[in-house]
Amino acid sequence: MEYVTAVPHPRSDTQGPARSGRRSLALALLFGALGAAVALLASRQGWSAGTATVAGGAFPLSASGSDVTGVPASLAIVGLAALVAVFAVRRAGRLLVAGLLALSGAGIVATALLGLSDSSALDEKAAQASGDTSATVGAMTHTAWPYVAAAGGLLLLLAGLLALRYGRLWPAMSGRYERDGTPRPRRTRAPVDPDRPEEIWKALDRGEDPTGA
Repeated sequence: MEYVTAVPHPRSDTQGPARSGRRSLALALLFGALGAAVALLASRQGWSAGTATVAGGAFPLSASGSDVTGVPASLAIVGLAALVAVFAVRRAGRLLVAGLLALSGAGIVATALLGLSDSSALDEKAAQASGDTSATVGAMTHTAWPYVAAAGGLLLLLAGLLALRYGRLWPAMSGRYERDGTPRPRRTRAPVDPDRPEEIWKALDRGEDPTGA
């Protein structure tokens, strides 16, 4: 009894990396774009609130994310630019840009969480409201928006890690315009038939000598 050994198709060896590249590319684009949008949105919302004593009464104060720190919004823009730039570079350049994308996300997470304990923005508003430069805010509370900004930064960080791990499998926008330095073969055209005027005119339009001289 003869046994037939199945021979794997050569294309199956390349389908795995190609599938991983497509999946990681889709996830990186989703995480990067969504993370930047979430971080930008969260930075415009109210992060903290408190009260200041003004003329014997309590004056309510609030501070947005941009009041507390402008770093998350700035890093979100940097991360979004890095996400686009990943597809415009190759090899070492792609690794550098992917690292910048990951660092942008990590920076957003760190600064958003640090903003939870930062009362300087509210203290400044309390001093302006009371006219006393030494006045500070009292009964400070925080919203969930700093955590939302941190979640956006985490998505950017994941996009950067995906770019670092699988970026070599991704296409580049400039790939179709690049040349490897080898001379391109010139296409040979059939000789112009002198008995066909339309071919002579076409040759003249192309800037060719219809006589072949």
